[in-house]
Amino acid sequence: MYPNHLLVKEGKTSELSRLFWKLADADRRKIKCARERERFADLKKLPKREEGLLDYRILYGETAAGVPEARYRAVAKGFRSLKGCEPEAFYSSSGRAEIIGNHTDHNGGKVIVAAISCDIVAAVKRRGDGLVEIASKGFRPVRFQVSDTARKRAETGRSASLARGVAAGIERLGYSLKDFGGFSAYTESTVFRGAGVSSSAAFEVLIAEIFNDLHLNGKMTPSEKAEVGRFAENEYFGKPCGLLDQSGVAYGGLNKIDFRNSSVPSVSALPLPKGYSLVITNTGGSHSELTEYYAAIRGEMSEVAAFFGKRTLREINENSLLNALPNLRKKVSERAILRAFHFFEENVRVDRAAEALRRGDMSAFLNCMKESGESSQKYLQNCFVPNSDVQPVSLALKLSEKLLKNGGYRLHGGGFAGTVLACVSDAEKEKYIRAMARVFGRENVFPAAVRKVGTMRVNF
Repeated sequence: MYPNHLLVKEGKTSELSRLFWKLADADRRKIKCARERERFADLKKLPKREEGLLDYRILYGETAAGVPEARYRAVAKGFRSLKGCEPEAFYSSSGRAEIIGNHTDHNGGKVIVAAISCDIVAAVKRRGDGLVEIASKGFRPVRFQVSDTARKRAETGRSASLARGVAAGIERLGYSLKDFGGFSAYTESTVFRGAGVSSSAAFEVLIAEIFNDLHLNGKMTPSEKAEVGRFAENEYFGKPCGLLDQSGVAYGGLNKIDFRNSSVPSVSALPLPKGYSLVITNTGGSHSELTEYYAAIRGEMSEVAAFFGKRTLREINENSLLNALPNLRKKVSERAILRAFHFFEENVRVDRAAEALRRGDMSAFLNCMKESGESSQKYLQNCFVPNSDVQPVSLALKLSEKLLKNGGYRLHGGGFAGTVLACVSDAEKEKYIRAMARVFGRENVFPAAVRKVGTMRVNF
């Protein structure tokens, strides 16, 4: 046990203590990495297709049939058309569903997150000249030398910054990319772009896994792949996200994650609810033009924490917030205070929802989900852009309320635009999908299975 009481004097942390905790975190990371490697060893690679054992249900759910295989063939064809040769490997990286825990991860909070069955599929072949080149359907091509991982201002906000940032993040963790010959990749995606299911995180963790598999012999753990993805998005792409998206993609399955120690988050698997499905409705709009609104949430929560001399809200408690209200209102906005209340209450909801899943109490779980959505509307205030009459997310929430007698629903993801998530009973699923499709278009209503594994190589 680390002697906390020896590290703090008069409320100030010394330089020595900061070094101590840095080393302590490193120790904990080593232990966690060892445990993760053991836990995920059996899920590292799927059986080979030629053995007749590849079960696409592990990636795409119980209803997966021939469509996934046809998709891999199409990606292989796309690679051949660009490179004139066969790929040597395929990789799959999923989207994610934020079940409960809206805008809590960046302040050390708790979330429940699931990897889902939409994904990016990549066909890849090694190179020998140190070049990384990625062609993605619908995106500009990405090209950079593995030896050049310095941040490029001109790449900010583009896919190129994410890929280069991932390489830099891997080196930052202490892994060497020296002598790696690079790779060529062609990708196609079914992950909604800019609509709250983490297309950027899927891409980041995909690139991390390609480096991991082709050069590092699978040494990186899910938490490390998530961390390099966050680093790339924060420092190279320029978006101040937390670690929720990347963690959901990297781990796979349904998990409760506690980000109190953001460098070594605590991850615990949760049972999948039976008789229910996730349905994601893309209401239109994109997060890509809403970074300032997204960043304001994190910024305002940090302002409240700073009032107490802390870096994150997780370092204080709700009672402290209540007691400080008269003075706090003089320093920060009421909106910032309301967003802080959302943070504290959302953490409690995550705990309640996780326990409900463990004991099979779907009614309690669904109520937590609806409470989370209501809190995002009233206190977090991220269901629509301020001063705008364009409010498709709010409309989708109201429609879900009207349609579902036995289900949960909430704003999904960063907010202000994008998606609504519903957990729907099998009895109501088809009716709900038809009704949402009538308003938002069938192509924008996505029944999602929980994906059992994280980003990985697929031996197609």
